[in-house]
Amino acid sequence: MSDRRSPRKRLHRHDDRSDDSSDEEITENYQTRNTAPQRHLGSSPPASDLPDIASSPNMEPFPEDLEGDGFNVRDEVDDDLRELDDNDEDEDEIANEQLETDEELEEATGRDLIGDDMLDDYKERPEEDRYDDLNIDDDAVDEMDLGQRRQVDQLLNLRDDFSRNNLDLDDDESMDGQQSEDEFGLPTQRTRRRFEEDLNDEELGANEITYAQLIDIKAPSVLEWICQPQVTRTIAREFKSFLLEFVDKNGRSVYGPKIREMGESNSESLEVSFFHLLTSKAILVDFLRQCPEEMLKIFDVVAMEATEIHYPDYTRIHSEIHVRIIDFPDLLNLRDLRQSHLNNLVKIRGVVTRRTGIFPQLKYIKFDCPRCKTVLGPFFQDSNQEIKIRFCSNCEYRGKMPINSEQTVYRNYQRITVQESPGSMPAGRLPRHKEAILLWDLVDIAKPGEEIELVGIYKNSYDGVLNAKNGFPVFATVIEANNIKRREGGSISSDDDSSPYQISLEDEKMFKSMSNQPDIIDKIISSMAPSIYGHKYIKTAIACALFGGVPKDVNGKHSIRGDINVLLLGDPGTAKSQILKYVEKTAYRAVFSTGQGASAVGLTASVRKDPVTKEWTLEGGALVLADKGVCMIDEFDKMNDQDRTSIHEAMEQQSISISKAGIVTTLQARCSVIAAANPIGGRYNSTVDLQRNVNLTEPILSRFDIICVVRDLCNPENDERLATFVVDSHMRSYPEENVDLENDDDEPNNEEDIADNLNDEIVKSKRRDKLEKIKKAKESEISPIPQDILTKYIYYARTRIQPKLNQMDMDKVSRVYSDLRKESNTTGSFPITVRHLESILRAAEAFAKMRLSPYVSSSDLDRAIKVIVDSFIGAQKVSIRRQLQRSFMKYTLPHRSHRSARSTSFAAGTTAGA
Repeated sequence: MSDRRSPRKRLHRHDDRSDDSSDEEITENYQTRNTAPQRHLGSSPPASDLPDIASSPNMEPFPEDLEGDGFNVRDEVDDDLRELDDNDEDEDEIANEQLETDEELEEATGRDLIGDDMLDDYKERPEEDRYDDLNIDDDAVDEMDLGQRRQVDQLLNLRDDFSRNNLDLDDDESMDGQQSEDEFGLPTQRTRRRFEEDLNDEELGANEITYAQLIDIKAPSVLEWICQPQVTRTIAREFKSFLLEFVDKNGRSVYGPKIREMGESNSESLEVSFFHLLTSKAILVDFLRQCPEEMLKIFDVVAMEATEIHYPDYTRIHSEIHVRIIDFPDLLNLRDLRQSHLNNLVKIRGVVTRRTGIFPQLKYIKFDCPRCKTVLGPFFQDSNQEIKIRFCSNCEYRGKMPINSEQTVYRNYQRITVQESPGSMPAGRLPRHKEAILLWDLVDIAKPGEEIELVGIYKNSYDGVLNAKNGFPVFATVIEANNIKRREGGSISSDDDSSPYQISLEDEKMFKSMSNQPDIIDKIISSMAPSIYGHKYIKTAIACALFGGVPKDVNGKHSIRGDINVLLLGDPGTAKSQILKYVEKTAYRAVFSTGQGASAVGLTASVRKDPVTKEWTLEGGALVLADKGVCMIDEFDKMNDQDRTSIHEAMEQQSISISKAGIVTTLQARCSVIAAANPIGGRYNSTVDLQRNVNLTEPILSRFDIICVVRDLCNPENDERLATFVVDSHMRSYPEENVDLENDDDEPNNEEDIADNLNDEIVKSKRRDKLEKIKKAKESEISPIPQDILTKYIYYARTRIQPKLNQMDMDKVSRVYSDLRKESNTTGSFPITVRHLESILRAAEAFAKMRLSPYVSSSDLDRAIKVIVDSFIGAQKVSIRRQLQRSFMKYTLPHRSHRSARSTSFAAGTTAGA
C-alpha cells in the first residue's frame, strides 16, 4: 500500500506548487489518478496500446464465465479503491496534526498564506520615495553631479555585495561547524567567527574603562588592579597610542623612526624615555614605579604589536621586543638600597668588578610525558624558583618528566657584580657591591672595570646559604637589569644626570672666567696639596697627571695613550704619601693601593671560581677599577719583579690581557699611574745615577712620563720657612682671636707671678709679629682654588676640552728630543726613547686643558719642555747635573714674552724643589 500511496503524494505536491491550478482541476486530476489503476487490475488496455506479439500459453485471459458465477471483478476493484481512499484520508489527517510550522503546512495542503492586498506594500511609489526638503539640513553639502552620483552608487553596490557575501550564512552548516562557501566560492565560517568576535568585543566594550578611570584603584593593591583584564587592556591601549602618536616639539613622531631603526638593525630592544612617558601618560609612570615587572610585560607585548605594523614577520627574527626605560631620574647609591625599594624600579651607578659567562635560561618550559607522549606546557619559568611537574594531566603519570628541548624557549642569562665607584664612597668606608642579572640582549654589554648606570627591578630571592648561616629566613637581593648605560670619557651635556658632578650653567661661566685669568696655571699648581710646603715641581707633575693629555687613535688600528704617568722617588719624610692621598680626594675617580699589600692579580685582574655556579669568573683589579681615572701605588719599590712586570701592558697600552681557566679576554685600564717609591738604603745617593738608587728596571722607568726626585737637603733658610709653615698650619685650628689671654681673672699674687706674666707678654708680642709677617706673605702669594671647585674644574677640562697641536713649533720639539738623546748616551744614565717625545706633547696638552683652550700654544709647549727636561736633569748624579743645566738653559728659561715676576718665582721654586 505504501508503494501506491507515495507516488500519489508526489503528484499532489507537484499540483500544489502550480499557481494556475484551481479546485476543479485538482478534483479532476484526483479522479484521473483513481481510474488509472483499473486498466492494470481488472480490464485489458485498449487495442491501440497493445503491441503486435503472439500470445503466450502462460498468458491466458480472464475466463468469461466468472461473471456468470456471481463474481464481478469490477465491483471488487471499486471496493478496494474506496478502502484505499478512506485510509489515505485518515493518514492525511494524522500528518496534518504533526506539522508544526506554517511553511510545512503550506507544503502539505498547498494553501496560499499571502493575502490579496499584501503585495501592494511592495509596489514602487516614486512620489513618496524622497525626503521633505524643509526638514533636510543640507547647507554644508554641495549637490553632486551625475558622475559623482554614479561613483557613489558603485561604492554602495560594492559594499552591499561585500555585506551580502559575508552575511549570507548557511544555518545547517554553521550548526555543524563545517566550512561552507557562498555562491562566489568564498568561505563563510571565518566570517561567522569574526562576526561572533565582534559581538564579544561589543559585550566587552561595555566593561572597558577609560584612561582617567585608571587612577581610581578598585583593588587591595596596585598589582591586583593592573592584573585585571579590563585594566590591562586599557594600559595596553594607552601605551600603544603613546608609541604611535607621541611627537616632539617640531611635530615629528619620536618612536616611529625608532621602531623602524630597530627593525633595520634586527634589534630586540626599544628605548622609551621616562620623561616622554611622564609628559604624555603620567598614570602609567606611577604604575611603572610601583609594579615595574607587570607593566614591562604589558609594554613588551604592545611594542611587538607596534613593530608588526612596520614589519609583519618580525616574530620570525625575535620572539619578543623589550622596552628599555631611559632617562630615569632617581639615582640611588648602593648603600642606600632598603626593603622599601623591593619590587620597585631603581637606578644605580657603579663599576663592574665581576662577570660570569652566558647561560641559556629557561623561560617557557614544555615537558614530555614518557607514558602517553603528551607535551605538557608551556610553563613560565621564574628566575627565583624551579618549575617541577608532579603528574601528567592526561594519563596521571607520576614520575620524572624530561624537558622538551625543541619546543622550550630559552633566553640569555648572565650575572655581574656592581661595586660603588671609587670617588663616590664616604671617607673610611668599604665599598658596597650588588649583583645584577642581565637577560636577553643585555649580556656582555659591560666588562669588568667599566663604570655603568643600571636601571632595573630590585628583587629578593631565597638563599639557602644565608639561611644556614643566620639560622632564620633571610633573603638575598638582586637587581634584574632593564637598561644599562656605559659611561664613556667623551663629552657630556651640562644637565646630564649621569655625570658624577652636576655642572650647571653658573659653573661653566665661573670656569670660563677662571680660565681667562693670566695666572690660572700657576694658581692650579699652587692649589695642589696646599697643606704641603714647597715641592713646586712635584705639584706641577701632579697637575699634569690630573688633567692629562688627549688620547689618539691612528686610523683605528693603533691607539696612543693620553694619560700621564708620574713616579715620586725620594727620601723618607718628604710628603710623598700625603700627596698621593690628596690626589685620591681630588680626582673624581681614584683607586689607592700599596705595593706591599698588592699583587699582580690585585692590580690587574684575577680569575676565580664562583661559589654558587662553580664557574670561573673574571674579576678586575685596581688598574681596571681606575679606568678613566687615576691609580695610585704607594711603596712601589716593595713590589716584586713579577708583579711589576704584569703592569707593563697597563701602563703603555692601557689594557690588560687575560688568558686563564678558559677565559681569554682584554680589559681596559685607561688610567694615570702615580707611584711613590723609596731609594735603596732609605736615602737617595746623589753621587750615583737614578738606576743605582732604585730597584726598578729600565722598561718600567721608561713608561713614566715624569720622574720627580725629592731630596731632603739641609738648608737653614728653607728649614726655617718650612718650620714656620708647619707651625702656622697647626695654629690655624686655634686662632689668636678665640683665645682671650689678656682678660685673665686671676690677679698676680706675688712677684714670681708678675715676672711670669711679663715673660708671657713678651712671648705673645713676638708671636703676634711673626703671625703678621706670615699673613703678609700669604697675601702676596697666589690664593689657592678651593678643593671642591678644583675637582669640578678638572672634571670639566677632562671631559670637555680636547686641545689640538696645530699652533706648535715642531722644530723646537725635534731639537729638544735630539739633545736629550745625545746627553743620555754621553752620561750613561737611563735612555731617552720616543716615549719621552710623546710625554712632551701630552704635557703640553695638559697645560692647554688648564687654560680650557682648544689649541696648544707656544707657552704650553715651553712649560712642557721645561717639565720633561727638569725630570731628566734631576735623575742625573750631582757631578754632571750642573753641566746639563747649563746645556738645557735655553729650554728651561721662561720665554721672553712670558717672563714676569711670577714666572721667575715659579722657576726658583721649581729649582729648589728639584
